[in-house]
Amino acid sequence: MYQVLDGVRVWGKPDLSAVSQMVTCARTGNVAAAALMADHHKGYSQPIGGVVAYRDAVSPSGVGYDIACGNKAVRTNLKYSQVQADLPALMDLIAQTIEFGIGRKNPRPVDHELFDDPTWRDVKYLGKLKDLARAQLGTVGSGNHYVDLFVEPATDDLWVGVHFGSRGFGYKTASGFLNLAKGRRFSDSAPGEHMDQPPTLIPLDSALGQDYLRAMQLAGRYAYAGRDYVVEQVLHLLGATATFQVHNHHNFAWMEQHGGEQVVVVRKGATPCFPGQLGFIGGSMADLSVIVRGKDTPEARDSLYSTVHGAGRVMSRTQAAGKRNWKKGRRTGGLIRREDMERQVRQFGVELRGAGTDEAPAVYRKLSEVLEAHAGTIEVLHVLKPVGVAMAGENELDPYKD
Repeated sequence: MYQVLDGVRVWGKPDLSAVSQMVTCARTGNVAAAALMADHHKGYSQPIGGVVAYRDAVSPSGVGYDIACGNKAVRTNLKYSQVQADLPALMDLIAQTIEFGIGRKNPRPVDHELFDDPTWRDVKYLGKLKDLARAQLGTVGSGNHYVDLFVEPATDDLWVGVHFGSRGFGYKTASGFLNLAKGRRFSDSAPGEHMDQPPTLIPLDSALGQDYLRAMQLAGRYAYAGRDYVVEQVLHLLGATATFQVHNHHNFAWMEQHGGEQVVVVRKGATPCFPGQLGFIGGSMADLSVIVRGKDTPEARDSLYSTVHGAGRVMSRTQAAGKRNWKKGRRTGGLIRREDMERQVRQFGVELRGAGTDEAPAVYRKLSEVLEAHAGTIEVLHVLKPVGVAMAGENELDPYKD
C-alpha cells in the first residue's frame, strides 16, 4: 500500500530527497497525478521510480537521458542443467561477442528497417545522428546495463535477460531537445544544471513538443531493436531458441487514459503494468529477478498502472566506487571493495564478467522488499536466479545521471 506525502503517492520506504524532487514535479505544469514506486531514489530533476501524468505537456528531463532504457527477458528451450558445466566458457563467449561500454560500436553493423523511418528525415537534427545510431545498434553500454543468464529454480529453465536503452543516439537526442527547450542550439554543450531543478516541459501542441515525441518514439524503436539483436546473439551462442518473451521500456512517455482523461504519463525508472501486462524486473547481481503481471485493483489505478523497474539504489555510484581521477580514468576511495563484491557474487553462484563496485549487490535494496510494497498492484509469475552476469568493466564511464 502507499502513503500520500505532499500530494505524491509514495510506495515503500520514502527517500526524502526523491520525495522532494517529486513534489517539485507535481507542482510544475498541469499535472493530473504523481507517484513514486518503491525502488525510488534521487535522479536528475525527476527521481528514479517517479511517474508523472501531464495534461498538456511532455517532459524530456522526466524521460531522461537514456530514452527507452528497458528490459527484455526470454525463456529458452534449454534447461540450466544442460549448460551448467559449460557456464564459464559461455560467459566468456558472451563477454567477448557482445560490445559493452561507452561509445562502443558494433563490429557487425546491423541493417534494420527502423533506419528507413521517415522520422530521421522529418525531424530536424536526427539525420546527423543516424550514422552513430547505426554504428551502435546492438551494443550494450556501461553503468547498470547487463546481459544475464538466469535459471528458473522451479523448472530448471534457462532464461536470457538484458537491460539497456537507446545508447548514444538517445543521449544526444535527449540533451539536444533539452537544449532547444531552453533556447539553446541542439548541439550546444549544456551548462552545469543541478539535480533538483524543476522539470523541463514542452507543450504538446507545439512543433517542438511534436518533434520530441517523434524523436522519443524513434529512440524507443531503436532500443527495442537493440535489445532484440543482443538477445538473438546470445541465443545463437547458446544454440537455443526462445519459447516466451517479455519486453518493456521503463524510461519513456506514453499517451494513456487515466481518470477519464487523456494524459502523457512520464515514467523514469518505472515499469508499466496495466491489467494483464507483463514486465521483467531485475534485482542485483546477487539477488533474484522476476516476471510480473499487472493487476486491476484500485491501488493499481492509483499507481497509474506502474511498478518498480528494479531493486533501487541505496548508495550512490561515487559512495560505492569512489571519485574518478579523470587523468588516470580510475575511481578511488569507494566504500565497496572489489574482492568483497566478487566474493558475494560468487557465493550466490554467479559467473561474473566485468562490472564495477558501483554495481555491487550492497548498493541495492533487496528486490523482495520493494515487490512486497506493490503486492496490491502486481503478481509474480516467474522467479529467476542469475547464474551469469556480463557488464562493462569497472573503469568504463557511465554518462547517464539517470
